[in-house]
Amino acid sequence: MLRIGLRAARGFRAEGIAGDGVAPGRRSLLMGACTCAALAFLPRPAAAQAGSAAPARPVHADLDAAAREVEAAMIAWRRDIHANPELGNREHRTAALVARHLRGLGYEVKEGVGRTGLVAVLKGGGGPGPVVALRADMDALPVREEVDLPFASKARAAWGGQEVGVMHACGHDCHVAILMAAAQVLSAQRARLPGTIKLLFQPAEEGTVGEGVCGARLMVDEGAMRDPTPDMVFGLHVSSALPVGSVGYRPGNAMAGADRFQIKVTGRQTHGAMPWNGVDPIVIGSTIVTTLQTVVSRETDVARSPAVLSVGIFKGGVRNNIIPETAELEGTLRTFGEAQRATAKRRVTEIAQSIATGMNGKAEVTWDENGYPPLHNDAALTARCAPTLTRLFGEHARLVDPAMASEDFPYFAKVAPGFFYFVGITAPGTDPARAAPNHSPRFRVDEAGLMTGLRATLHLVADATGMA
Repeated sequence: MLRIGLRAARGFRAEGIAGDGVAPGRRSLLMGACTCAALAFLPRPAAAQAGSAAPARPVHADLDAAAREVEAAMIAWRRDIHANPELGNREHRTAALVARHLRGLGYEVKEGVGRTGLVAVLKGGGGPGPVVALRADMDALPVREEVDLPFASKARAAWGGQEVGVMHACGHDCHVAILMAAAQVLSAQRARLPGTIKLLFQPAEEGTVGEGVCGARLMVDEGAMRDPTPDMVFGLHVSSALPVGSVGYRPGNAMAGADRFQIKVTGRQTHGAMPWNGVDPIVIGSTIVTTLQTVVSRETDVARSPAVLSVGIFKGGVRNNIIPETAELEGTLRTFGEAQRATAKRRVTEIAQSIATGMNGKAEVTWDENGYPPLHNDAALTARCAPTLTRLFGEHARLVDPAMASEDFPYFAKVAPGFFYFVGITAPGTDPARAAPNHSPRFRVDEAGLMTGLRATLHLVADATGMA
């Protein structure tokens, strides 16, 4: 197996846990898109991507040597951030740590973009070249850690009116550490770097409670992708669905869009023994749930573009013999195209309202404004990046099937061509299909995977800019 550059620095070993079951955590508190919750359920990677590898140049060996020098610091940063996780729009300590590090490297840093996000710019000294943006998300999840580690999180915070544990259960601590390390290497190589590097350290990818739009969208709205505007943007995500030492990617549709909907059904309350005297919102709601399944099964060409529509919450009534006045439903819609997304949202609203009206009730449908668009990897940029990953990882650079998980990275990729890929972090000897998934309280990271992400980042930048 190709394991070049994947051995952790002496003294830094991948953490271990007993068993791989998933204990129930506070995951029910997560709202809306709940972005990367399903990353661990990425389909098993297809056969290794066939294709030629980009030629190696001396700069690649120099970058690998620099990566090895910063590896121990990268792992230490990851562990520090892991032990001090912060929820969305509360990443004050993490942002301050990153800002201090980047200023010390000579980056121009702007803080407070999208509340707690920051943007950093480094102009290369190697002549004209593209503006390359690199993104890392910083927020943690309202999940209590159940992994026995010396740097395990003990943090607690308020979320949705409850006190919850806080944990980097999705690997954003890894993303931040990888980009901090890449920033250090690129700064040291500044004289030979054409163009400009733009770093995007983003808050609130996992969403927030009652605090508005997601971090990527807010950063874009506040000008993160201007002055200068990137020519391309790269993002990565660690995934328990892939073994350490591997990367997964897909041209075109890579991750689904996610939209959260609420349906409030209003009927007329009556005694359960005399239903004819009222209008039963539970029966109306049940009819809505079953009929909504036809949006996918009968109105969507799933052979061309899959979709998922699920109702996960159905609340109504407080007593067995009273038909209530109202019932409440909540669900998620996952789609891979904007036209498909718009049509499905329209049909959910039409079906719910028509059924309720036809049964003498009323249905009010609300779509969360914080929905995430489908993640579409730019075809031309992906074609440029694939040979780089093949050179680095050989047969362990894999095509993966589209995932129904979601990400807010598409807000950046709407401004500039984007390429988003996955980095394996499941240790050798563990079947990725059985590893504790992203968002689990037992989510584990083989820290050798950080070097995979760092090398991929550095080589992608070098090849995109023509760095010599």
